[in-house]
Amino acid sequence: MDIRMNSGTGRWIVFTTVLGSGMALLDSTVVNVALPHIGEDLGADLAVLQWTVNAYMLTLAGLILLGGSLGDRFGRRRVFVIGVAWFALASLLCGLAPNAGVLIAARALQGVGGALLTPGSLALIQASFHEDDRARAVGLWSGFGGVGAAIGPFVGGWLVDGPGWRWVFLLNVPLAALCVPVALRHVPESRDDTARGRFDVFGAVLGAAALALVTYALIGAVWWAGVAGVLVGAGFVVVERRRGERAMVPPSVFRSRLFTAVNLVTLCVYAAFGGFFFLAALQLQVVAGYSALGAGTALLPTTVLMLLLSAKSGELGERTGPRLPLTVGPLLCAGGMLLMLRVGEDASYVRDVLPAVLVLGLGMTTLVAPLTATVLASVDVSRAGLASGINNAAARAAGLIAVAALPLLTGMGPETYRSAQEFEETFRRAMPMCAGILVVGGVLAWTTMRTPAAPAGCHPECRVHCGVQSPPLDPGRRDATP
Repeated sequence: MDIRMNSGTGRWIVFTTVLGSGMALLDSTVVNVALPHIGEDLGADLAVLQWTVNAYMLTLAGLILLGGSLGDRFGRRRVFVIGVAWFALASLLCGLAPNAGVLIAARALQGVGGALLTPGSLALIQASFHEDDRARAVGLWSGFGGVGAAIGPFVGGWLVDGPGWRWVFLLNVPLAALCVPVALRHVPESRDDTARGRFDVFGAVLGAAALALVTYALIGAVWWAGVAGVLVGAGFVVVERRRGERAMVPPSVFRSRLFTAVNLVTLCVYAAFGGFFFLAALQLQVVAGYSALGAGTALLPTTVLMLLLSAKSGELGERTGPRLPLTVGPLLCAGGMLLMLRVGEDASYVRDVLPAVLVLGLGMTTLVAPLTATVLASVDVSRAGLASGINNAAARAAGLIAVAALPLLTGMGPETYRSAQEFEETFRRAMPMCAGILVVGGVLAWTTMRTPAAPAGCHPECRVHCGVQSPPLDPGRRDATP
């Protein structure tokens, strides 16, 4: 299609895609902050809080590639609208959940909706706009998404401290009620007419099941689930190898040593990020005595720095190549997490918290855009969308495993988060672990990436949106299920 940015339809498309993806982004920035209140209201232990985060990440990571392919085949607007409506209904169920079991199940359903709408929002822009306006449209989507991430902690913290944590989820319902009719009226339908063959549903189910079993094993300390998870994961690899190029994750994409290396770095980096943001929100409230609003805004400089400086970081990465930023970035992030060890009871924000989040934010700014650009440059341009989707799913899976594993590794008990003294002791064991994972990622980047700067055109147009939770998705076509 050749819709122009300055047309009414063009503006409606940007508005709709920003609104839809913004629902998922808002949840990702505020749910961690709401965890102590959820635990208190539902009488939940630490495992429930872990599952509140991980149930969503599990289905999102397992199905995001399949969600993009469904949109290519059956209509991007149709799948996006279904995803928005699904996400809203699951959010309503979260907000009305009478107990922890219903909340966790509803969060898993939210992840399914997120897997449908997240890739669809960018795919609609890519498919709808004239080539000359496409980069500007993606830039607006990314920029507004960054602004949404910046104001999310204010809105979410105010809701948690005011009407209550349930409104973090209930807010999605009116947003979806506005988004769906606008999309149906103003956004044109598009699909990939060359998409053929069967979807790799079995592969997606195996991948999600393996993640679920490993997560259950780590949270519940159940050894048999861990063994089953490893076996199911091995089955996933066998199935994908047999399907070859028809697989959701074609093994041939990993023939690129650079692609394999950058995904290993991604696993390290986003495992540390996932564990950090889960525990830091609790540390600020349980130990330092911050309100939900205070805890959310305390971590805000990371997002602001990414919003302001990611484009410059991407340009620098293009000139120097990926090795330097993907080494320095994780090391800076590790330094920021170690500085969080200064945050204790009655911590001063300016003296104790701000230096840590500024260093962390600079590290994230240094590495996220070059990481995404390296993913795109490591494969043929026709597979850029697939490579970006795999990298995005890997990052979410790494965060999922970290949230499950860190409490077990640091000796957190079911009620640890209710005691400031006990939680602070385990937090002080967790931060060096997160920093160590980042150091491993930096060393991997230094030793495995010796390529020159990426060629012109390989840099991602989207450099800010959702970068805290996972690398930005590339707006190109996904060919995961030809």
